[in-house]
Amino acid sequence: MDEEYDVIVLGTGLKECILSGLLSVDGLKVLHMDRNDYYGGESTSLNLIQLWKKFRNSDKPPIHLGSSRDYNVDMVPKFMMANGTLVRVLIHTDVTKYLYFKAVDGSFVFNKGKVHKVPATDMEALKSPLMGMFEKRRARKFFIYVQDYNENDPKTHEGMDLTRVTTRELIAKYGLDDNTMDFIGHALALHRDDRFLDEPAQDTVKRMKLYAESLARFQGGSPYIYPLYGLGELPQAFARLSAVYGGTYMLNKPECKVEFNEEGQVIGVTSEGETAKCKKVVCDPSYLPNKVRKIGKVARAICIMSHPIPNTNDSHSVQVIIPQKQLGRKSDMYLFCCSYSHNVAPKGKFIAFVSAEAETDQPEIELKPGVDLLGPVDEIFYDTYDRYEPVNEPSLDNCFISTSYDATTHFESTVLDVLSMYTMITGKVLDLSVDLSAASAAEE
Repeated sequence: MDEEYDVIVLGTGLKECILSGLLSVDGLKVLHMDRNDYYGGESTSLNLIQLWKKFRNSDKPPIHLGSSRDYNVDMVPKFMMANGTLVRVLIHTDVTKYLYFKAVDGSFVFNKGKVHKVPATDMEALKSPLMGMFEKRRARKFFIYVQDYNENDPKTHEGMDLTRVTTRELIAKYGLDDNTMDFIGHALALHRDDRFLDEPAQDTVKRMKLYAESLARFQGGSPYIYPLYGLGELPQAFARLSAVYGGTYMLNKPECKVEFNEEGQVIGVTSEGETAKCKKVVCDPSYLPNKVRKIGKVARAICIMSHPIPNTNDSHSVQVIIPQKQLGRKSDMYLFCCSYSHNVAPKGKFIAFVSAEAETDQPEIELKPGVDLLGPVDEIFYDTYDRYEPVNEPSLDNCFISTSYDATTHFESTVLDVLSMYTMITGKVLDLSVDLSAASAAEE
């Protein structure tokens, strides 16, 4: 362990593993350590016995739930947009050869007390019960504008500069009502709250295009994909990738104390009396608690069920977004469900999550509107965790700290954090122009 490394990565959470993979592929010498004896950190995947130990202080889950090892319950469950940034990063590193993806069945939105399929194209807009007849026609026109929009071709802009025009102004031009804007902004563009309305519209239009292109990719009922056996497969796939490029992984390393010189720059990491030297450290907030601040917390309910979420066309994997306005909240609530069809539970069992940025100290009450949509549950666990962000200056101390995972049930915000960290560490922007067909192993 007395060697010198370019980068030492602490924690095998998803963000840390992606960065470690990207840096290894770039030819840097990387040592990756974790104080736990399992991969994944906060974003790990638990079997039934581990789940019971964590939430029930027991190692004997009820027999009727089936075999413990048939469960892979992700602690930070998130779907991937089929054409999204994370999939591009996975293809860029070639880690896709260790993973099998499968399309997610459904994408839904909660509106006026009911769960509806999210309409994503001009044709779906015409069929959607979310809108009345005249609104449908207006929405269809708007969808066609978005589909045809090309940033580099002014002819498609209809005289509007979307870097200046706000989303609210763009929507007003098409005469769409608040209700339509609500599902477009939250379920298609995946904004987490309503701030987007007063920001330049280009971001929202690009997000809508990504949704529609991802939906077209697998011809399924949603734009999302998810690995078989769950997200726990990702950190392990990156560990394999890193090894191919000469990186070193060490689990079960207690303490992992980051060492600094007089100027406050990182010089190495000590564990069990041995110090590995390095130029830079990448880690999650738990390894450098004095360089982060708390910015919020996530409340979530984890449920085991024997049926799909009602009103989702019997989808065996599904996301339901509940826009903030529908519940009078400050940010959205998310429902996530996955099942034996993605090999995360035994046959006939479904794993559902309800998550939200906590606005109170009572997760049971706060999450009730989401839990009520699930129907009967066999078991339910409530949990909250704090969210942190770095407050250090990486150019001074060479410490690059990731932000905690948010409540969203998709990866778009997570991977942006990874890319901005990559640029800070290397001074380069990651080239993501890849052949997307490399991640199509999911099609059965």
